[in-house]
Amino acid sequence: MIRSAKGSALGRPRKGMTLTALAAAALLVLSACSGGGAPETQPENQGGGGGGGESGYTIAMITHETPGDTFWDRIRAGAEQAAKDTGSTLKYSADPDATKQAVLIQNAIDSKVDGIATTLVTPDALIPTVQKAVQAGIPVDSFNSGLDYYKQAGALTHFSSDERLAGQEAGKRMKAAGAEKILCTIQQAGSVALEDRCAGVKDSFPNTENLQVNGADDSAVTSAIQAKLSQDKDINWVITLGAPQALDTLKAFEGSGSSAKVGTFDTNPDAAQAVKDGKIQFYIDQQPYLQGYMAVTQLYLFKKNGNILGGGKPVLTGPSFVDSSNIDTILPFVQNNTR
Repeated sequence: MIRSAKGSALGRPRKGMTLTALAAAALLVLSACSGGGAPETQPENQGGGGGGGESGYTIAMITHETPGDTFWDRIRAGAEQAAKDTGSTLKYSADPDATKQAVLIQNAIDSKVDGIATTLVTPDALIPTVQKAVQAGIPVDSFNSGLDYYKQAGALTHFSSDERLAGQEAGKRMKAAGAEKILCTIQQAGSVALEDRCAGVKDSFPNTENLQVNGADDSAVTSAIQAKLSQDKDINWVITLGAPQALDTLKAFEGSGSSAKVGTFDTNPDAAQAVKDGKIQFYIDQQPYLQGYMAVTQLYLFKKNGNILGGGKPVLTGPSFVDSSNIDTILPFVQNNTR
């Protein structure tokens, strides 16, 4: 059973997974550390070395970040701190379009970086290019999205939450809180992680309906949810798969007259404050800062001495629940981008 983030981590992992690796990762972090808009390619940025030495390694991190989605600030903050601690150079780039993300991975291969950390949000579009990196002798970590696909891609290991398990536990929680019908919003078409989240909710609570929204346009998200709630008065819970969409849902409540409750996956400072204020009932935490930190640190360790965290098995960074019982403890870390 998943417990809140105030308690110990997580629920039962999928068969074959181990949480021992997570414990090892947490120890490593402690020893190493002295965390809206239209889609467009994000510019490549570099972070300098320092901290733990001058490894001279250049690590490329490539994600499917949508511009304006502050969730990725935590991923990037963790990656930048890891680069500093290991004396590496970080090159960060992102594009929510899978084809363009694949091009960014190919660019990293062509520039002969020492390692690549990437998300596998749309595996079919990305795996062939990731495999090219591996064939070129560039080690790859995957993180955040693609739990079931990282081995096929040839990644050394994978850092993420178990998204379907998270959805299942969210469904149980909403059912216990009196859910009659749940609306699950999906803000990016084709994302295997997002689809797993809603599928997990439906596993536990079959009277769940999915709604596809355009996560790159907050006003469109609000309008779509408002229209759905106005049309279907049976919906008394909304679960969103990202913090910006949870905030959009609060606006939709105002226009629809709905008294539904809302929970969400992931957070940002405004959504975390909304949990504290009782406007959002809970959020599901996957510790994005830790994902970014470990994805870069793992590549450094592999290049330096051949270490592979988790022995090549997934390292789970979530899920856990944050609600009124533990938000006061966690809110400061959200506000400074380290949780």
